[in-house]
Amino acid sequence: MNIDITSHASRAKFYNSVEWRHLRQQILERDHWECAECKRQGLVTTRDEVLTVDHIKPLEEHPELAMDKDNLQVLCHMHHDMKHERMNFYHAQPKKRNRFADDERWD
Repeated sequence: MNIDITSHASRAKFYNSVEWRHLRQQILERDHWECAECKRQGLVTTRDEVLTVDHIKPLEEHPELAMDKDNLQVLCHMHHDMKHERMNFYHAQPKKRNRFADDERWD
């Protein structure tokens, strides 16, 4: 898939495409609707929070990885804003510590 990232409108067209929406759903299901950064910190993310499928290597720098599942991760709104150094990340509510973070997982 050839991705045009030269303008905001072209990136919006990509993010609104059927292919991206389908892949986004697959990644959310693969990662069990949990923020990757929250999990690393032992925090709880629920489906009620705004979750974003994020390009690990930025789309602007690596458009060839736009649809690569290994380059995608789920992030909550707070961690996505922190990653991209947006100013509104400090308004997010602190997450609860996951008391099961150190338990054995079966996935």
